[in-house]
Amino acid sequence: MALTRRAVLSGIGFMVALSTSAVAGQSDDGIKRLAIQVSDNDPGTFNKALNVATNFARSMSESGELYEIEIVTFNAGLHLLRTDTSPVMDRIQSISESIPEVSFSACGNTIAGMTRNEGAAPPITEYAQVVQAGVGRLLELDNLGYYVIRP
Repeated sequence: MALTRRAVLSGIGFMVALSTSAVAGQSDDGIKRLAIQVSDNDPGTFNKALNVATNFARSMSESGELYEIEIVTFNAGLHLLRTDTSPVMDRIQSISESIPEVSFSACGNTIAGMTRNEGAAPPITEYAQVVQAGVGRLLELDNLGYYVIRP
């Protein structure tokens, strides 16, 4: 009786592990996916995020791996993508033009809040897409098999 019970419990554990691996982590299509969260207005964080993206891209390219990277900004991190306040706008342009696998997302909720506070919409770089919510976008990317980090 104990052996049967143990076998059933082991089987259930194995099934849970299989179903979890199918949902969590990288997808099984061979594409390595990385999402980078930027939510602080800190030039050091901006540079770390861009360094992580370019280093990951270089590593994947050198090893012949397929990859996608999305940098998601919200709250004070939106300044990364603001053409009037970003100290790294030249790097964003360079990365966008030379590494098509890297994309940038700007939180629409944060843009709306800044618009209310400043009386005008903040100027966002043409290299960014506006998403409804930055955190929502990160959750979506996680569900799509992206590994989400915050440098």
